[in-house]
Amino acid sequence: MSKNIIYSITLLLISCSKPNPETFIKHINGYWEIEKVITSDGIEKQYNFNQNIDFFEVDNLKGIRKKVQPQLNGNFITTRDSETFTIVIENDSLRMYYKTPLSIWKETLISAKENQMIIRNDTGNLYFYKPYTKIEL
Repeated sequence: MSKNIIYSITLLLISCSKPNPETFIKHINGYWEIEKVITSDGIEKQYNFNQNIDFFEVDNLKGIRKKVQPQLNGNFITTRDSETFTIVIENDSLRMYYKTPLSIWKETLISAKENQMIIRNDTGNLYFYKPYTKIEL
């Protein structure tokens, strides 16, 4: 099966049962790590370990996204990577509009629930996130 067909089927399955995107907002806040990425041409990449994870915080349709590095003691080191975004519901989708001094872009929140979040970027790549869980040694 071609990679484009796999990508199209994945996108179709995700979008078939489309709930109200406003219900996603309550699930965005927190620490999320990338589980896998499916590129727009159907290539899947698994992430078994993430050195950096994403911290999202939303309040009144304004949000911040920061890259953080988990430490063995349960704390986080915040990296310099931080972006603010605005949430807009348009065309029955939840869009996250980012603006930094260097760039402007948007992402579409395809799905968000307590155990998974899926984001599609401008190039069509799908990012599957799972909640971060502390590393236990």
